[in-house]
Amino acid sequence: MRVLRQSPVSGIALIIVMVCITVLSILAAGFAYSMKVETKLAMNANNESELISLGKSGVALAQWVLAQQMTISQEPYDSLNQKWAGGPGSMMTSNSPLADVVLDNIQLGRGTISLKIVDLERKVNINMADQAMLDQAMRLVGVDAGDAGPITASILDWIDPDKSQHVGGKEGDYYQSLDPPYLAKDGPLDDLSELLLVYGIREMPEIYWGGFAAARPPAAAQNRLGLQPRPGQPAGYGVGLVELFTPLSTGRLNLNTASQTTLQMIPFVDENIAAQIIQCRSGPDGVDGTEDDTPFRNPGEGLLCGGLNRGVVGQVQRYCDVRSSTFEVQVDAQINGYHRYFFAILARKSPRDVQVLTFNWKFSPPATSPNASHASAR
Repeated sequence: MRVLRQSPVSGIALIIVMVCITVLSILAAGFAYSMKVETKLAMNANNESELISLGKSGVALAQWVLAQQMTISQEPYDSLNQKWAGGPGSMMTSNSPLADVVLDNIQLGRGTISLKIVDLERKVNINMADQAMLDQAMRLVGVDAGDAGPITASILDWIDPDKSQHVGGKEGDYYQSLDPPYLAKDGPLDDLSELLLVYGIREMPEIYWGGFAAARPPAAAQNRLGLQPRPGQPAGYGVGLVELFTPLSTGRLNLNTASQTTLQMIPFVDENIAAQIIQCRSGPDGVDGTEDDTPFRNPGEGLLCGGLNRGVVGQVQRYCDVRSSTFEVQVDAQINGYHRYFFAILARKSPRDVQVLTFNWKFSPPATSPNASHASAR
């Protein structure tokens, strides 16, 4: 009997074939993955123009809603129970164009949009704040008295256009000595996060954020300079400057939308008076933004309801209002699970004049405050 033995050459050929198959499989898998990524990128690129259109449509809807709200003669105020603020709308608006308005999950073509509108008059305008208001802000945040004075002085030095240094403050020469060096603004803040560059707040960013500052991503102003929050910052403050101030507003605080803490920025208004103002406006159920809210029709009404006497009301109502004129709009635009977040600042001067001051976008929504909603007064 003849015994056939396998040739060593045929065994090597088999190995070569198997190696080739393996290599080709790896190449095919890599090509397939690459094509999947390219397809996804192409899809996102195709969605880009549609997402921008959705974002602009959301801002246009916000303009219309805010304009319509101003035409309701029975409501000469802006409050948290109205449609623009996400409330149910009062009974007086049942026959108005706003009656059936929704701001969440609005279908437009292949995508959807969801809106959030926040008035900026619920906060104090940092560019109009004087020494007394800044000192009060430091007390509300809980800054040590020894630190509060220099920080307040440094904020004033940062905002005012001159080179004269307030007592305990810091001007441009100090910031030029830092690593990296940078210029003092010497002008109004365009973005509140610029406060993170100011002496005292730069070293203790929890004063700005409240709570754990290390949990926050660096603000745009910090990123430009390559500054990173220091790790392990203590959660020493229950409220931050970001919850009290805005760089854009008329300068008057809306008594119908301001938080209990922010109301205490008004002279002579303490914690108890602020709580009473909230109770008066929130109606029988004691909850803001519901149907039984009883918003104030003029500042004096709110201040008197809070317990201030008429003499004091005459002095402080110039700091207050019941209308808002400046609004921030956030639009969440989505197509096939791909999100883009658009942000706009609107200035409402009349029902026929609601202007878009700024319009930009981000890949992710803004971080919320660890203590309370940045944009909510509730």
